[in-house]
Amino acid sequence: MSICQGIMPDEMARPLIRERGEGRGSRRLEASMSDPGAPVVGILGTGDFSRSLARRLVASGYQVVVGSRTPKRSVALFPEEAEVTSQMEAANQADLVFVAVFPEHHSTLVELKPALAGKTLVDVSNGLKISLEGPSNAELLADLFPESSVVKGFNTISAWALQMGPRDGSRQVFLCSDSSTAKSSVMLLCRRMGFVPVDMGLLSSSLEVENLPLYLFPSWHIPVLCTLSLFVFFYLYNFVRDVLQPYIMAGKSVFYKMPIETVNVTLPSVALVMLSLVYLPGLCAAFLQLWWGTKYNRFPNWLDRWLTRRKQFGLCSFLCAVLHAIYSLCLPLRKSARYKLLNMAAKQVKEGVDDSWVNEEVWRMELYLSAGIVALGLLSLLAVTSLPSVSNTVNWREFSFIQSTLGYCALSMATLHTLLYGWDRAFDPTQYRFLLPPTFVLVLILPLTALLGRLALCVPCVAGRLRQIRRGWEKSRHIRFTLPDDGCRNGLEDVSHV
Repeated sequence: MSICQGIMPDEMARPLIRERGEGRGSRRLEASMSDPGAPVVGILGTGDFSRSLARRLVASGYQVVVGSRTPKRSVALFPEEAEVTSQMEAANQADLVFVAVFPEHHSTLVELKPALAGKTLVDVSNGLKISLEGPSNAELLADLFPESSVVKGFNTISAWALQMGPRDGSRQVFLCSDSSTAKSSVMLLCRRMGFVPVDMGLLSSSLEVENLPLYLFPSWHIPVLCTLSLFVFFYLYNFVRDVLQPYIMAGKSVFYKMPIETVNVTLPSVALVMLSLVYLPGLCAAFLQLWWGTKYNRFPNWLDRWLTRRKQFGLCSFLCAVLHAIYSLCLPLRKSARYKLLNMAAKQVKEGVDDSWVNEEVWRMELYLSAGIVALGLLSLLAVTSLPSVSNTVNWREFSFIQSTLGYCALSMATLHTLLYGWDRAFDPTQYRFLLPPTFVLVLILPLTALLGRLALCVPCVAGRLRQIRRGWEKSRHIRFTLPDDGCRNGLEDVSHV
């Protein structure tokens, strides 16, 4: 078996090496089946990551030697196929060495410099905080061992992923090194272990690789902050109109509405505004390109960041929409709703009202609920399609159709849902409590703006010019041409997709 051969999927599915003493006969047979042509892999360090790495390497058919300052105390922690010895002995035996010690202890390995000369060192360390200025841990290690080839990698893989296999963790391993030969040997090792190596270039990229595990949802900061800000604003707005105003003006206490009813009116408001914010940056970019007459000008930084976070805005909108649906289903379960229903029935009996059917209200409610269900269904489709495992199975045209065309359909249905909810209350003076307009009037501003902007871009002369610009046409230069007929288009030039 050559080193390029990967382990079979069935092998990755089986459990990793058991503890010492369990299944001793089968374990020795497995050890004897290791590839004699494979390099001897050394590990310096005996922590959790080292133990998990040793188990995965042994399961992948490698000969493993572990270097420890106290080998007798550490031997019981590792599989019996792995040899646990002193650090000097491990450095002498190994062809490729994983440096699995904390970076502040790298200097204690200097005495191993002669034994590690000419060998590949894999630095798996991470920093304690995000660093924007070098040098990185890997670069410092390379300075300590100038005669060795340092490869940065495996720092984004957890001990759990190593134990359970790539199927239960991240499959990607980011690698960088100044030595292409050393990096290639580590890439082969990655593949044999069942991981997917990603070449990040030279060792100067190691600082970026070390920062990767330390980021905390960097693309989500603005969308989440925007969602929370909108929620606080609309909640306070609804509280003033629906709870505080009746208490001040009529002495009527309806504070019981705060946990459920006020939240349920706030969530759809946030969902619709956030969904509008998904499509507004694409419209802004399209109109800027039309204004400039070229696609080669850079967008402003704020617009560029906005464009790259549309997925997160959409998922926040979907979350609010789902919570709104759940809250709505729970409304009839409240005690207050039952009391209101009983009081209304008693009042109708007392007044002798036999028929409380109002045809207009019945139709409004039916259409209102239907539009909301369709909007939530389309939003669910958009959310599922945004998953990498799903988006990787569709081509660009299909993905663009779902996210753009069906996305605007979802925005249209959600806007219709809000319009049907408001009905004619926007023209009722009694709805302007404290001179504040109903919430749905404020909410409709951004979605109607987005839909009108989309319609403007669909005008044939505007859409044609935008397609020209996105295919390289420039207003102020010599790059001018005429697009072929619509029947010759390849269908990729969506007028609002950037």
